[in-house]
Amino acid sequence: MRTQDCPGGPLLVRGAASWVGQDGEEHPVTRPVVAVCRCERSQRQPWCDGTHKFVTPRASAQTSS
Repeated sequence: MRTQDCPGGPLLVRGAASWVGQDGEEHPVTRPVVAVCRCERSQRQPWCDGTHKFVTPRASAQTSS
C-alpha cells in the first residue's frame, strides 16, 4: 500500500484491500486508488467527496508566510 498527501485535500491510498475509518469500521476498497477524507466533513466518510474545497483549511494544512 502507498499513500500520497494532497495538501489541503484528501490522502490518496493505492493498493489497499480495505481501510479502517476513525470509527473503527472496516471499509472494503474496490478501486486501485481511493481518496480518504481528512477535513472530516465529507458526507461519504471515510471517502472524500470534495467538501474540503468549500470549507476553511485546517490549521495543519495552512502555509505560513
